[in-house]
Amino acid sequence: MDLLKRAEKSLEFHFERAVGVGAPPRLVDAMRHAVFSGGARVRPQLVMSVAMACGEDVPELTDAAACAVELMHCASLVHDDMPAFDNADIRRGRPSVHKAFGEPLALLAGDALIVMAYQVLLNAGQAHPARLVALMQNLSAGVGLPSGIVAGQAWECEVKADLGQYQRAKTGALFVAATCAGALCCASDASPWATLGASLGEAYQVADDIRDVMGQTILLGKPAGQDVLHDRPSAASELGLDGAMAHFQALIETAIASIPLCSHRELLRQLVRREAERLVPSDVFAQYRLQHHTATQSLSA
Repeated sequence: MDLLKRAEKSLEFHFERAVGVGAPPRLVDAMRHAVFSGGARVRPQLVMSVAMACGEDVPELTDAAACAVELMHCASLVHDDMPAFDNADIRRGRPSVHKAFGEPLALLAGDALIVMAYQVLLNAGQAHPARLVALMQNLSAGVGLPSGIVAGQAWECEVKADLGQYQRAKTGALFVAATCAGALCCASDASPWATLGASLGEAYQVADDIRDVMGQTILLGKPAGQDVLHDRPSAASELGLDGAMAHFQALIETAIASIPLCSHRELLRQLVRREAERLVPSDVFAQYRLQHHTATQSLSA
């Protein structure tokens, strides 16, 4: 079974198990809308890949940890799209949760997915208490204060934010949690895997900034031009589009180089390279630069 299929199968199993019987139907529908919407599932794939590289011995715990990270990610997207933040009508190419189900259910769906993430870990990790504690601490660090995704979202509410600190928290923290979780599932040292998560996570945010400037709504799966609209920190604004692209490519190379020697090193390298091309397709970027250059020359003529 390939990693994407494994991630989807695990999410379906753990989601249905955690929902149980008798929950409010529209809340469950809103949660399902948030989770099963065609995401790339790169975070759970990272958990699984690193676990395999570390000699995975409890695959059911790996699957649960992978699901927990993805549920947290989905919860963050639900809240990020709400009117209090981005007020986005579209996510992953279809109506965002608050547009499809209303603001009250969107808020509750996001909250419920956060609780579900911990519930999934608890259900799977009871037979491995030491690993469970480490995984819970790791996930909490990726989500909470001082530098998890909640802090990253909160930096958008500050008068001024350091771009690197903002990107590391908003996107990078959960990637670090994903790579470290893979090692922790196997009772292995997580520290050698942190750089992979941090570099890849920051690359994701830089790619998001690049596509936001390029106006690639199809690639983003959400409205473009949001960084300027909401006056948010942006690599494209600070470095220029070419500078942001160079930074993105450097982060990808750092991520690839950081992968420790292991039996699944090439699998991880391929995963990173595939994601880099998916995030900012080289042909799309080249076409945009050509069109932008031509338009600039026409205006100056």
